[in-house]
Amino acid sequence: MGLVKLVVFGFLFLSVIYLSISIYSRSVRREKLEKQWDADNPGGEQADRDTYVEEGMAKYESGFRKKLIVLVYIVPTVAIVAILYLTNAN
Repeated sequence: MGLVKLVVFGFLFLSVIYLSISIYSRSVRREKLEKQWDADNPGGEQADRDTYVEEGMAKYESGFRKKLIVLVYIVPTVAIVAILYLTNAN
């Protein structure tokens, strides 16, 4: 029963961390794109800026950095399984 609790609460905890990191990463990327547009095109049109930012965010969604956030689930799970195995292997 203890293992079931660990799995359920661990998954919920990791999900909260994953969502937090994902939201933060998206906001940082959006802000970077906005600043880059402002630096490259001073006094540019708002519609062009919005299009530029949306295209950049579409690239981010299919990029490698977004996929790395999934390691939030993988690394702790592997660590816990390894610890449990090494502890009970004797």
